[in-house]
Amino acid sequence: MPIPFTTLEPSLVADPDLAAEGEKRVAWARTHMPVLARLRAELERERPLDGRRIGMCLHVEAKTAVLVETLLAGGAEIAWTGSPATTDDGVAAAMTARDRLRIYALKADDTAAHQAHIGRVLASDPDMLLDNGADLIAGTIERPASRVLAATEETTSGRLRLTGELAGRVPFPVIVINDSPIKLSFESERGIGPATVDGFFRATNTFIAGKTFAVVGFGWCGRSLARTLRAMGAVVMVVEIDPVRALEAAYEGMLVTTIEKAAARADTIITVTGRPGIVRTEHFGLLKDGAMLGNMGHFSTEIDVAGLRAMATGSRMVNTHVEEFDLPGGRRVHLLARGEMLNLTAAIGHQIEVMDLGFALQAHSMRILAQDAASYTPGYQPVPEHVNRAIAEHGLRTMSTVDLD
Repeated sequence: MPIPFTTLEPSLVADPDLAAEGEKRVAWARTHMPVLARLRAELERERPLDGRRIGMCLHVEAKTAVLVETLLAGGAEIAWTGSPATTDDGVAAAMTARDRLRIYALKADDTAAHQAHIGRVLASDPDMLLDNGADLIAGTIERPASRVLAATEETTSGRLRLTGELAGRVPFPVIVINDSPIKLSFESERGIGPATVDGFFRATNTFIAGKTFAVVGFGWCGRSLARTLRAMGAVVMVVEIDPVRALEAAYEGMLVTTIEKAAARADTIITVTGRPGIVRTEHFGLLKDGAMLGNMGHFSTEIDVAGLRAMATGSRMVNTHVEEFDLPGGRRVHLLARGEMLNLTAAIGHQIEVMDLGFALQAHSMRILAQDAASYTPGYQPVPEHVNRAIAEHGLRTMSTVDLD
């Protein structure tokens, strides 16, 4: 038997003043998420998540809060954490009042705090996981008494872990939302570029046009960012180790180059690979004076921040989301948003309508796993085609430019 939900450690944020502002942001997001609204009505009728306890690791912000409300409407209990530096404390405070929900996340969290929160979520003894980067999944397989029967995974980073270090070790099915054509086409290809630029502007308040940007990674997310920067007048270099993707970048008119040459020429480097160890100590010595480093991958490990600190002769915060490092030879380098996700740490993330589709995929996938997890094999699973089609049809009927009746 699971431990009683009422005995779980309390949520970390319970501030009425913060909650009032956070509630407004959740209400605004809810108003613009009609696909999730339809799913919520269905889940309220069906209650497919009754008796299910979901361990959740996904950014604590307004749009995710609407997903959480949808899962709660389906009957779930939820222990929820986010990622370092991406939590909206106001939203966390607002959501704390919801029944059958615990939140372990703070805006100030670093990697150590995040790992402690992962431990709190796993200690809640969930039987389903909704993961972001496979942290909960990795932690679960080390717990012999785990009762997890199924999971979903949101990101490229998590999918790479599932098909890499965790391959063959996960004893339950994991539907990877990241690989759905809906998520790739809308959230990744259309959402990432504008959201990253929003974070860049808020962090630096500097111009893009006429500057040289290096985008490291030309997958769905990287090409969205590269195209957006170029449309705004930037000179865009692309670093990509996959020859097919590199060829695609070249045929789009991007300057394809190596990380070493990009480091020497770029005014700003932004990593979008989903893999650790992309910009390393040997690259810091090549950076021009005043260069900026940012990251849009899920984990802050794409930039070797620890190596940068070790190499620097001094550092200081020069803006809310900009840390300046002194490097040997008198050069200065600026790290944006602690090396965490630029769109959420310095801004408010993807556009609401984009996340409506992505989170509808999550809610629908959790429903089918709760109802029949045994019909799926352990480990990586794509989003079932009938789920993709259902969400696409729901999305079409919410658009004023579509007339299907």
